[in-house]
Amino acid sequence: MQDKTIDYILRYTWQAVARMYNEEASKYGATMATGFALLSIDKEKGTPSTMLGPKMGMEATSLTRTLKSMEEKGLITRKKNPSDGRGVIIELTKEGQEKRELSKNTVLKFNETIKEHVSEEKLIHFMQVAEVINELIADKKIYSEKEFENKL
Repeated sequence: MQDKTIDYILRYTWQAVARMYNEEASKYGATMATGFALLSIDKEKGTPSTMLGPKMGMEATSLTRTLKSMEEKGLITRKKNPSDGRGVIIELTKEGQEKRELSKNTVLKFNETIKEHVSEEKLIHFMQVAEVINELIADKKIYSEKEFENKL
């Protein structure tokens, strides 16, 4: 993989992880997005729907579709937000809490397996590299607006 670009390796690896999670989730009639949503909802107090999208890095339309499916399957309920009448709190049902536990165990197994095959030092470096990539993107240090304007 040395001749591959960094973005190729990231994309290829993430697609493999997503496929693996979707295969595992399908055994329980779910998807990776459902599992991720279950893990993103506070199991005690619920989570305001407006906070879920940013927390998951998901677009509103995809999140709406995922939440609708989860509600139809009886995994979540929507309740009025007592501190903001316009908002909605997403809460896990008993079945949602059980599926959340399955999702949590699936993620933990993935992490444990990786840790068995990759040294702690390499994992620390991986996390540091990922952090730098995210900071460079957030700070617009790869493609700046100024650079774009100069090309026009």
